[in-house]
Amino acid sequence: MNKQKISILLPIFFSIAVILGMFIGYKLHSNMPITKSFFGNASTNTQSEILQIIQQRYVDSVDQIKISNAAISSMLEELDPHSIYIPKQQIEEVNEDLEGSFQGIGIEFNILQDTVHVLHVVDGGPSAAAGLKIGDKVLKVDDHNAIAIKNSDEFKKWVKGPRGTLVTLQLKRGKQTITKKISRDNIPMPSLDAFYMIDKDKGYIKLNRFSNNTYKEFLEALQSLTSKGMKKLILDLRDNGGGILEEAVDIIDELVGGDQLIVYTEGLKNPRKEYKAKRKGIFEDGEIVIMLNEGSASASEVIAGALQDLDRATIVGRRSFGKGLVQEQFTLSDGSALRLTTARYYTPLGRSIQKPYNNGIAEYSAEVLERYHQPNSQMIDSNAAKNGKFVTTLKGKKLYDGGGISPDQFVPFETNLLDSNLNIFFRNNLLSFYAYKYFLLHQEKITAYKTFVNFQSNFIVDQLIINDLIKDAAIQRSSIQLNKNQEEFIKNRIKALIGRLAWGEIGMNYILNAKDSTFLKAVETLN
Repeated sequence: MNKQKISILLPIFFSIAVILGMFIGYKLHSNMPITKSFFGNASTNTQSEILQIIQQRYVDSVDQIKISNAAISSMLEELDPHSIYIPKQQIEEVNEDLEGSFQGIGIEFNILQDTVHVLHVVDGGPSAAAGLKIGDKVLKVDDHNAIAIKNSDEFKKWVKGPRGTLVTLQLKRGKQTITKKISRDNIPMPSLDAFYMIDKDKGYIKLNRFSNNTYKEFLEALQSLTSKGMKKLILDLRDNGGGILEEAVDIIDELVGGDQLIVYTEGLKNPRKEYKAKRKGIFEDGEIVIMLNEGSASASEVIAGALQDLDRATIVGRRSFGKGLVQEQFTLSDGSALRLTTARYYTPLGRSIQKPYNNGIAEYSAEVLERYHQPNSQMIDSNAAKNGKFVTTLKGKKLYDGGGISPDQFVPFETNLLDSNLNIFFRNNLLSFYAYKYFLLHQEKITAYKTFVNFQSNFIVDQLIINDLIKDAAIQRSSIQLNKNQEEFIKNRIKALIGRLAWGEIGMNYILNAKDSTFLKAVETLN
């Protein structure tokens, strides 16, 4: 993988947020960690002897915790890509995605032109109660100066904190400088991005993770759509990196009948454990299409693999990531944790979800990037090309083993988006900034559309916006040349980002889906 390839691919990973996060391990949760206390042997071993000698005799001062953590991480890299050590300071943050909430003030922000801008205020949250608005610019957080801040993680640390504690924000609103005292509270992190009726009998649901609340959110959406006449469902699991296994199993249970096997786990020191359907589901008969891509992992692959094996769903899109390792979390004596791989996932017909990792973590991670440079014919079912082992469903469909879930209907990546010309528009959040700036100037005009459906049908992105955007991008690069498809892509992205500011995730997803090739193929498949 050369630098040019990586540079060309940068736009992809700004538009599909999950893949890079998966590579560093923390976002690729496989099932709900089973927390166990584990107290290490106090006897001195070689590693502790070396650390002690370094501490006593090394030429310069050293951070013993830092080098100790590095040694542990290196040891775990010899096992598999998803066994990780979690320092005590990171436990809370790492577990937030699974818990489905965090403690903070309830805003979504972005750093645009070195300034923290409030992009969304959570309804019913502490910031809404304090009167914060979209467009507010944060000048200070308590005694911390937020002007010209570069690091969003630093800002997050300032505003997050225990429930009930106070934080003071100094804000710029128009020409006014105002101060707001906000009491921190539990802030929900929805795992359901959007659900809506596509037409009179087809519904759409998109999940972004599998946390403690996912099944509940999914069930409420499913009940709402079936009450509106839904007979066919598109379940969008693209870029969903997984999470709690039991939540995925409960979702499958609503979609299959009888006591059918859904998934099983097995490891050398962990006997086979089966998960089966247990109850009457509310959507056991309707048609289902599942959308996948290379960012779909773990629990997402459990759902797709089970419904594909059981002839219950058609898979549309691209082959999933291939993360089928099960981790258990062990609490260590100092409050840190070890998340250790203890088993593998298998689909009902016995296919392993996990892709090979015997050539090291670097190659394991780069494998997804390399998919974009393969001919489409090789991407359709690379499991068949590499492995050749297959199972047959009751209806006679051949499904191949070897890692990840291959689609029944393949939709290639839009290759025009691989052009480096688009790269510049994702740097420094240019698209977000232009959408945000337009929204602030024309908020009444936008909200006058009443619904995101009307907005999608009738709003047209002004060519002048695109011209100004290209001029701004050209400051960072000598010239920008866009073809018609790329220009339309940018217009649709800006429109979707404006829709998100006005109607949230559902507005953005509805607008993006209207011109999304995988979504359109899913609808065609149901038709």
